[in-house]
Amino acid sequence: MVRRFLPWPLPALLAWGAAWLAFVALQRAHLPAAWALVLACGLGTAASVLGGTWWRRGLIAAGFPLSLALTGAAGLPAWAWLVPLALLLLVYPLNAWRDAPLFPTPPDALNDLPDFAPLEPGARVLDAGCGLGDGLIALRQAYPLARLEGLEWSRPLRWLCARRCPWAQVHWGDMWRADWSGYQLVYLFQRPESMARAAAKAQAEMAPGAWLVSLEFAVPGWPTHGQLHHAPGGRPVWVYRMPGGTPL
Repeated sequence: MVRRFLPWPLPALLAWGAAWLAFVALQRAHLPAAWALVLACGLGTAASVLGGTWWRRGLIAAGFPLSLALTGAAGLPAWAWLVPLALLLLVYPLNAWRDAPLFPTPPDALNDLPDFAPLEPGARVLDAGCGLGDGLIALRQAYPLARLEGLEWSRPLRWLCARRCPWAQVHWGDMWRADWSGYQLVYLFQRPESMARAAAKAQAEMAPGAWLVSLEFAVPGWPTHGQLHHAPGGRPVWVYRMPGGTPL
């Protein structure tokens, strides 16, 4: 993705510049200022996925409308300034801000995962919080015969992920309310403080011998079945097995 190659703040500057160009072009096309704001803010919000953290994504999405307000370049009704907030909440619902940042799983991060967590052909694998689908792509590379599914709370991100990964079933929903009992492997990238919650959910719902795989963050107090040390970017991949399974 673009953010892998462009250092911060270049993604923000490019997004802000593109939004301004769109706003000016739409006004020159005699579109009402309010509609020009809506479309330009939509472009900025879509480009916010280039941010590697929630705060950077918020800055990318908010940069254009804030700069427009400061310059006073357009006479707009008061309600129009709610548009950027509404678009941001549409793409990133409030509860998503409490979960992991939209960090893409490196393409080769999970290649060695079958050596630690072997699966039968047709096994169901869930990417809990799949974002734009980078984790699903890495899982497909590791388990080409698995039945891959993604779960994402943001409807626009779910839609984009489904288009990007047509070979996977991508659902809209809350990963904390979804039932994990039917999956032989659940993959996630969460915050350190939510790993205990993820582990408790896995232990309560997943079958004996199923796998929980976490990018970067370990489960506090849980013994690992294995750890991948060579994930690109130096991020470890932690592999856990639900107790009670048949020894490998």
